[in-house]
Amino acid sequence: MKRLLRSARARRLLCRLIAAYIRLVYRTSRFETLGGELPCAYWDAGKPFILAFWHGRLLMAPMAWQAGVSMNMLISGHGDGRIIADAISHFGLGTITGSKSKGGAGALRAMLRALASGQNIGVTPDGPRGPVMQVSPGIVAAARLSQAPILPLAYATTRRRLLGSWDRFHLALPFSRGIFIWGEPLRVDRDMDEAGMEAARLTLEERLNNITQEADRHCGHAV
Repeated sequence: MKRLLRSARARRLLCRLIAAYIRLVYRTSRFETLGGELPCAYWDAGKPFILAFWHGRLLMAPMAWQAGVSMNMLISGHGDGRIIADAISHFGLGTITGSKSKGGAGALRAMLRALASGQNIGVTPDGPRGPVMQVSPGIVAAARLSQAPILPLAYATTRRRLLGSWDRFHLALPFSRGIFIWGEPLRVDRDMDEAGMEAARLTLEERLNNITQEADRHCGHAV
């Protein structure tokens, strides 16, 4: 598979198939949204924010985003990251390359420039390699420096497969019922000290886990 994906043509085909699958799941399923007024308030006012969702809940996340509103996802520079970047481009979403382990400083600067210009940023704060469902400090630092709020997002579907990957990837299946849940915005004060930053990190982690569990319960999955 790795040899195959070194081919640009093969990678483009795979990404088209991924995008087609996401649309298939969405169009054959019935999704509802809880807390949708939270991002809409920012979208309508033209104010940027930082979107946060777990790496394992990445697949259907593009379908929760309002069409025509800017978004740049922070994506790692390895092969899997390039596949994700190419796949989400089919939904009009841009990318910033970097991770906490490689290119982190440059990625942070790019995120801050994007937010300052009014563009939204998306981050999987446990990516690209975990620990699963634990927030890394980078997203909190970006929120403090940019003064943009962080909005958590989770989804679940009644029909799914939980893959054996490190992130417990939620593979949504067609002909499901699904739900998107938006959490309360989290703001990080510019003058917050190290202890406050850690408290904010834990608060975001708790909110993400809470709405993920709520989405799973709504779709009939044991938590």
